Amino acid sequence: MTCCPDHARAESPATTSTLGIAKEKPAEGPSVKVDEGYMVPYTFRIPGTDKSVEMVPVPGGTYLMGSPESEADRRDDEGPQVKVTVDPMWVAKHEVRWGLYKEYMELYGIFKSFEASGKRPIDDANKVDAITAPTELYDSTFTYEYGEEDEQPAVTMTQYSAQQFTKWISLVTGQQYRLPTEAEWEYAARGGTQTAYSWGDSADDIDDYAWYFDNADEGQVAGGQKKPNPFGLFDMHGNVGEWTVNAYTEDGYARFADQSDLNATEMAVWPDLPSPCVVRGGTWESDAEDLRSAARLPSDDEEWKSEDPNFPRSPWWFTSDPARGVGFRIFRSYKPLAKDTITKFWEAQSEDVKLDVQSRLDGGRGGLGLVDKDLPEAIEAAKK
Repeated sequence: MTCCPDHARAESPATTSTLGIAKEKPAEGPSVKVDEGYMVPYTFRIPGTDKSVEMVPVPGGTYLMGSPESEADRRDDEGPQVKVTVDPMWVAKHEVRWGLYKEYMELYGIFKSFEASGKRPIDDANKVDAITAPTELYDSTFTYEYGEEDEQPAVTMTQYSAQQFTKWISLVTGQQYRLPTEAEWEYAARGGTQTAYSWGDSADDIDDYAWYFDNADEGQVAGGQKKPNPFGLFDMHGNVGEWTVNAYTEDGYARFADQSDLNATEMAVWPDLPSPCVVRGGTWESDAEDLRSAARLPSDDEEWKSEDPNFPRSPWWFTSDPARGVGFRIFRSYKPLAKDTITKFWEAQSEDVKLDVQSRLDGGRGGLGLVDKDLPEAIEAAKK
């Protein structure tokens, strides 16, 4: 199965598409006025699968990132508040679910079979279009203890694995999908509000909007069962936390405090180490205050991989709580990012992660494969 004919490969910053753009303002539903017309909701299918993702247009704007000192339960790493400009973007209506993430997981066996048969060989010229697929789960009972239904959000993947997932769907569809920066994520979560939660300052109405410790008796649940935020995005608060590309900064946004003209997409703090990196939104295991729009959760590779028997420990999977509350959501900028920029969103920036990945590949314990518009057809041919 190949990608749609109007999809071009995401190789150049000049790549454009009318996907998600309407010439005229729709009579109903969300839309965002842009130069080409109107950004509108759209659904795309990942070629070679029967799985689709719904994307919602989010208008650009300016907001104060972080929480004010007066906010109840505020932590020091949520400030100082900084004024940030956000460009228009599309954001997935739901977190990435097991039904789709397992399609990515299956690429491990596919890539290993290609390698064994000499098909779609990788060399220095095409390695830029290759991704790694996550190794098979060492013990699936941990990851799947609270379910693996298609509509449940996928969990326990590392930041690197989430990045590679977004590279996969980008290169196979010809659109730039990625993880958000912290600033982009918070703007999307707030939905145009400056209150502690997207519905207000009080947690009194939390049961209408979020799954968290007090009401999630059976772990993460199928997405979309609570009310959406003002932008029409579901589960931005609770259910599972969501990866950003940012490294965690204990001093919050101090490095940005004296800067002006801050742009949310450019506010990526690229990690030098595997952890801590930033998860946002709170999880089904979290207390209400940890679901606030400005709340931050730093990852901890040592703790989150404490039961991993591998050495080096897996670059793709976590084995220990709170990782069962960690997933992700995909974003797409209205204007495609420059190639060197989007590459940073797709690839590990930490040298330690790169070395761990290469060690796995060298030892035959990693799956590396090319991703392009011809991949689905190659997979179908290999199955015959």
